[in-house]
Amino acid sequence: MATASIRLDESLVEKAGIMAKAFNRSVPKQIEHWAKIGEMMEDNPDLPYEFVRQVIISQAEKDAGKLEPYEFG
Repeated sequence: MATASIRLDESLVEKAGIMAKAFNRSVPKQIEHWAKIGEMMEDNPDLPYEFVRQVIISQAEKDAGKLEPYEFG
């Protein structure tokens, strides 16, 4: 993954620091998380936030090999 140094508004970084601590992430990872959500919401404006959040969680579970088969009926 490529990295780049960018300038961000200090208030954004402060807010990210608070949220990062609450969710046990680094500040850069918190900002990446927000960017991922923002990108998904812009690409899918008709989807509610909670659906997008569950998609992110589902993908993380899949990547961790923690999915269980669903049985119909």
